[in-house]
Amino acid sequence: MLRVLGTRQRFIKLQISDMPQLIFVYPGDLNTPTGGYAYDRKIIEGLKQLGWQIQLISLGEGYPFPTDGQVAFAKSSLMKLPEGVPMVIDGLALGVLPNLAAELAKRHPLIALIHHPLAFELGLTEVEIKSLMLSETQALQQVNQVIVTSPATGRDLSEHFGITPKIIDVVLPGTNRNPFQPIKIQKNSDHLEPVHLLSVGSIIPRKGFDYLMAALAPLLDLQWTLTIAGDTSRNTAAYERLMMDIQRFQLEERVKILGAVSNQELDVLYANADVFVLPSLFEGYGMVYAEAMSYGLPIIATTGGAIPDTVPPEASLLVPPGDIPNLTAALKTLIQDSSYRSRLSDGALQAAIKQPTWDHASQLFATVLTHLI
Repeated sequence: MLRVLGTRQRFIKLQISDMPQLIFVYPGDLNTPTGGYAYDRKIIEGLKQLGWQIQLISLGEGYPFPTDGQVAFAKSSLMKLPEGVPMVIDGLALGVLPNLAAELAKRHPLIALIHHPLAFELGLTEVEIKSLMLSETQALQQVNQVIVTSPATGRDLSEHFGITPKIIDVVLPGTNRNPFQPIKIQKNSDHLEPVHLLSVGSIIPRKGFDYLMAALAPLLDLQWTLTIAGDTSRNTAAYERLMMDIQRFQLEERVKILGAVSNQELDVLYANADVFVLPSLFEGYGMVYAEAMSYGLPIIATTGGAIPDTVPPEASLLVPPGDIPNLTAALKTLIQDSSYRSRLSDGALQAAIKQPTWDHASQLFATVLTHLI
């Protein structure tokens, strides 16, 4: 049975002496604006506040498809580190480094941090899926402990990768929720001002923006606008498809794409929105949904991956992944029905109260590390 360590409860602060040490390994740039990197940043920050001394090691770009040179750089960087220090490796890198994982396991207590399996990303070829399934399975067989960000990801690792639940701990992401945040006042359906829809996510195939544009196309007779905030550079083809869809469905006057934004700008977007919509085909957790609920936003999403675990029915309308007619119906309902939006807003705020904060998440992450040590 998976241990879920992110539920709200009373926590006792760890009393850790002698500055416990940790090596935290990740690919690319830790400041990349994605949910996975945001989780890593918040956990690292929280562990430091708890007294952990953390050595950060970036393996550079290229993952999850590194070149031979990038793999060699990873080996040279990690094999020279002092033995015995616990090492957390983000799954985006670990899953494609099975041979190096086997060597590192002889020198360090090894912890895998898995946001979602690499082979579950959309847009992969069959050859890439099989290769990633094999390499990630082999890599995970080398680790002492696995930390996942949702129960759904833990179940996936047990079912599809053969990882025993005994070594899997679930540490849910936190939110920056403000317990004193006022309840959002929803506009009346007959108000002249349009309903403001908000999407937050990188423009990649998995986020389902192509389905969202097609679902909005029949609703031009209603009063609404959509703002999309997210990195536009991660997948050129997905971004070009989005721009083409906006033009094809004549949504130029309705849809605004901001690209990546700062945390301060994102706060303003959440505060000014009426509905949060992101029809991801699959999510390992879905941190943006939790953040949106903390602002009292009704959610329109799908049942893909861990989304139903993150977003309760009293806060949302969930449709099957890729189901354009049902997505259109959900959008139409919340655009037209302000009282329904208000009820879902109340449900979102109630759900947000039950979610862990980042302080809680960091405490629980530290607990897993301490037990392993």
